[in-house]
Amino acid sequence: MRHPARLGIAVALTLATAGCSTAARDGSRADAESATAASVTSCGRPLSFAGPPKRTVALDQTSTETLLELGLQDRMAGTANLKTKIPAQYEAAYAGVPVIAPKIATGEQLRAAGPDFVVAGSADLFTKDRAGTREELAALKVPTFVSAVSCPRRNPAGKTPFELLFSDYENLGEVFGVQERAGRLAAAQRAAVAEARKTAAKVPRGEEQPTVVYLYSVFNGMPYVAGRTGMPSEMSRIIGAKNAFDDVNEDWPEVSWEEVAKRNPDFIVIGDLAERGRPGDSASEKRAAMTGHPVMSKLAAVRDNKILEVPGIELDPSVRSVHALGMLAAGMKDLGHAR
Repeated sequence: MRHPARLGIAVALTLATAGCSTAARDGSRADAESATAASVTSCGRPLSFAGPPKRTVALDQTSTETLLELGLQDRMAGTANLKTKIPAQYEAAYAGVPVIAPKIATGEQLRAAGPDFVVAGSADLFTKDRAGTREELAALKVPTFVSAVSCPRRNPAGKTPFELLFSDYENLGEVFGVQERAGRLAAAQRAAVAEARKTAAKVPRGEEQPTVVYLYSVFNGMPYVAGRTGMPSEMSRIIGAKNAFDDVNEDWPEVSWEEVAKRNPDFIVIGDLAERGRPGDSASEKRAAMTGHPVMSKLAAVRDNKILEVPGIELDPSVRSVHALGMLAAGMKDLGHAR
């Protein structure tokens, strides 16, 4: 079976490379620590630091990879919740960071690491039954940082999810005194987004934008797709398409195969989570679920293989999201970007 997402891969890899510094690849130390204090706001909470943190814990893989990309591995006291393999460019740096929990960290595991700063890509990791609330950690004099993408209502109006992601880099750069490195990363990824927009095929005048369903996972036979608040909706806008479930105000809602078929998307994007290892995670399992379904198998997108495969973790906001964006732009252009 033809796999269109692999076509135009040189373009996608160029975009991915644009977002990766040499710091994480060569395992070098972060820039010299700033001796000055820093103040930032994260998800509505003001944070103040007398100096750069020295014992940071990242509660998820996306936060871990952001810190590694900024060359901050020597300031990390722990990481948790690894969903897939760490990319090759981060392996050496990651090897020196203690894993405090293979899955979601508990409050006990977090406190045992003795953190002076805790970073997470999602606010839902800071709950009483997980790492503890932000208020509980603040009472222990441990500041907490949540990605701006996870707090859209607390951010300036009009900022896109990618711009919020880039603001994370810049805020973390301020906290750790690595502003120059963070600025280079944000600038490189802004250029990658611009390149993806330029690479994407144009919809002919008068024609509707093609619709896309992003299939993230299949659990107990039910599909989970991208809703309006997830990064894929922004990716769609950049490449001149429309998320078919843009009317659902969730990141990854559970829907039915019949509802997917009813929306009759022009393209289907599969997030491959094979390395996570749960039933229904791999791209091949998702393809089989669609081709074996009595309704889904009749969709033109399935029959004509208008299907793209991207790494599933890259559909969530992360330092690697520009890679998936590049694959989408190149792959959809190859497939023909109009109905």
